[in-house]
Amino acid sequence: MKPQNAIAILIATASPALAQQLPPPVDDSFYGLIDLQEATLGQLLFYDPILSGNRETACATCHHPAFGTSDGVSLSFGDGGIGLGTARVVDPENIPEERIPRNSPALFNLGAAEFRVLFHDGRLEADETRPAGIRTPMADDMAVGFNSVLSAQTMFPVLSRDEMAGSYGENEIGRLIRQGIITGEGGAWDVLARRVAEIPEYSDAFIATYPHIEAPKDIAFTDLSNAIAVFMAHEWRSDTSPFDAVLRGEQQFSGLAQDGLDLFYGNGGCVSCHTGPFLTDHQFHVMGAPQIGPGKSATFEDHTRDDGRFRVTGREEDRFAFRTPSLRNVALTAPYGHAGANTDLTAYITAHVDPRESLLTYESTQALLPPFEGNDFAVMEDAVQVQAIRDAITTPAIELSKNDIAAIVAFLQTLTDPISLTGRLGIPDTVPSGLTIPNPD
Repeated sequence: MKPQNAIAILIATASPALAQQLPPPVDDSFYGLIDLQEATLGQLLFYDPILSGNRETACATCHHPAFGTSDGVSLSFGDGGIGLGTARVVDPENIPEERIPRNSPALFNLGAAEFRVLFHDGRLEADETRPAGIRTPMADDMAVGFNSVLSAQTMFPVLSRDEMAGSYGENEIGRLIRQGIITGEGGAWDVLARRVAEIPEYSDAFIATYPHIEAPKDIAFTDLSNAIAVFMAHEWRSDTSPFDAVLRGEQQFSGLAQDGLDLFYGNGGCVSCHTGPFLTDHQFHVMGAPQIGPGKSATFEDHTRDDGRFRVTGREEDRFAFRTPSLRNVALTAPYGHAGANTDLTAYITAHVDPRESLLTYESTQALLPPFEGNDFAVMEDAVQVQAIRDAITTPAIELSKNDIAAIVAFLQTLTDPISLTGRLGIPDTVPSGLTIPNPD
């Protein structure tokens, strides 16, 4: 069947009113062009721990294809962890100061043009009025040369003590970050670029890939970041799921999956936030997801809560609001929520449809947290803080039966895309630094 007949099929299998809310099929026009040589260079950097302060943690440590481009746990250990995914534990010789405060997000389709706002709180956003074209917590100190929002996003983890940098007493990167020396010659980003440039296999690859690089000294941190972003955009493009086949008119749903589609775009109300081809409005909503872990705070603050979008805008109406995630491959990207408080998709949706009440019945067993000293449930054990989150919720509860929720889950499973899960380039056998590639045992 020809793709142009897709809407006709959907009108036949759902009401015309629902069919009008369905997105168009995703095609090449949603993405930029990919230079495969640049993507291959980015692949090596993505899996190479050389970009971490202690040379032990890579991008792939917390974003691995074996765990749906996340890491399978509620809150991660970056620097100071041993192992990968659900088997990752604290390194007794380098104990982390705290867990990473937010769940590691999946990476699918971040190369699509419409992804202009990133991170759970949207603190990084395309903004043509800024010198670098990107608004970040670094304000106008943000280096110029990042080719995309995704490029900038990929490199902020190297500035995080708990993600990749390590503590100031452990390595030069940690010390520079503690001193606030990030950009410019001798800054943290420059030191990382020099690490890479000193490896002949890397410097040769950069010279071969980028016309503006003629010698190792010309390699800038933004070149590393741009290559990684191109790799991510290529590797985890996701538009070949069963749902995509339906949108293209290549197949039809039936049974629970069709019922779930009808609910998702109809009485379930899911499409009010999860809209468009990637099932996200890229906006921020207070949905009352349970708060666990250390919370998000500045070094001078002493609390365990996460105020979400409020930390970016300062607007009270944004307190506890978080970005709507894309639902591509959602069946394989648990745990869910900004803090990963729910590991089961059915349980999460059940809570999601009535968040005010579900906050009161949340059980800590729904999280998946590797052992670590500290009270990860301080907020959820504090009736005042729980009530503050409940009071911020404005979305009304939705009446859905267990059968309705099962149907929605069945529909969400049609968003699983085998090609994007395995990736297009895969995991390299080795990296130029000779360091150990993160991989499950």
